[in-house]
Amino acid sequence: MKDNFSTQSAEYAIYRPTYPQELYDYLLTLVKEKETAWDCATGNGQVARVLAQHFNSVYATDISENQLKNALQLPNITYKVEPAEQTSAGDASFDLITVAQAIHWFNFEAFYAEVKRTLKPGGLFAVIGYGIMVIDKKVDKAVHKLYEDILGKHWDSERHYIEEGYQTIPFPFEEIIAPHFRIKTTWNFKQLTGYLNTWSSLQHYKKANERNPLEYMVTELKEAWGDDAEKDVHFPVLLRVGRSV
Repeated sequence: MKDNFSTQSAEYAIYRPTYPQELYDYLLTLVKEKETAWDCATGNGQVARVLAQHFNSVYATDISENQLKNALQLPNITYKVEPAEQTSAGDASFDLITVAQAIHWFNFEAFYAEVKRTLKPGGLFAVIGYGIMVIDKKVDKAVHKLYEDILGKHWDSERHYIEEGYQTIPFPFEEIIAPHFRIKTTWNFKQLTGYLNTWSSLQHYKKANERNPLEYMVTELKEAWGDDAEKDVHFPVLLRVGRSV
């Protein structure tokens, strides 16, 4: 599994969007028991901290020690540096397993074997993510220029799973057709550029060219942003939900 986020883990914790409460409420209605949950590739613990409000214990893993250092510490969350495909959790341990904005990096076959091993009978598995944000026509056009024209060749090949809404990932589970959710937030211009700086492709560009590509785009982005102090920002939520078959 690739570790694309350790170098910008502090910024990741600050600028990455958070999932709507309605998404968690929906998943919780599908969970039969709320003893234990595993948040795989937890990053800064964004999902784990919400699950900790509803489950007796949460097991949260990531391959990035730097990411976990930026995670919120709670008494019922156990953080471990472990790959998605091989954890120290016992068989049939979890009522819910979540993986948010990360499954496209995994070895699907090995990870799904681990999910099926550690999920309790009747337990729930949820793949969560989000696509490219929508702000307004001018800003979206400038962001697309950065995304496609400048960073296009620097995106990892796995990015296509995000662009395809996670609909093309293998999913060997009894699938539950989930409703559509959106992340709705407001940003100022600093939050926009802060988020863009967390893109893995931008980090790849910096390593290849020893320069931040936002230097070329900041004026254009600022002009597209205009005089608004804040703007509404929407992300489409990607969601696949199922149970072991």
